[in-house]
Amino acid sequence: MTDTNPPSADFMAQVQATQTLWALQDQASEGWVVLDSINFENADVMPVWSSIELAKSHCVDEWKDYVPMSISLADWLEFWVEDLAEDNVLIGVEWRDGGEYIELELVEFSQMVAKLETL
Repeated sequence: MTDTNPPSADFMAQVQATQTLWALQDQASEGWVVLDSINFENADVMPVWSSIELAKSHCVDEWKDYVPMSISLADWLEFWVEDLAEDNVLIGVEWRDGGEYIELELVEFSQMVAKLETL
């Protein structure tokens, strides 16, 4: 159910160096950007980025009220995986408009970032 390409080496290196993922959160409702999958019917995707700059570049148009929020790898693994798994959400790695990104199943993505976490 996923794109079989792994995240780019640049994405992985940046996440390992900063121990952080970035996502977009609505300032008013505190909801997070989740959108329809471009690859799979009836699937939602949570876009994540490796840097605040990449995340911030998407805070326009329908996402103008959203701000980049950091998620530590430790928090991702401790809190996010369980919540997103309940909703069967895919992860859109380095999401770009027009479908130029990789969609991965939550477990697959989380296993990759777990290997990057420094304790």
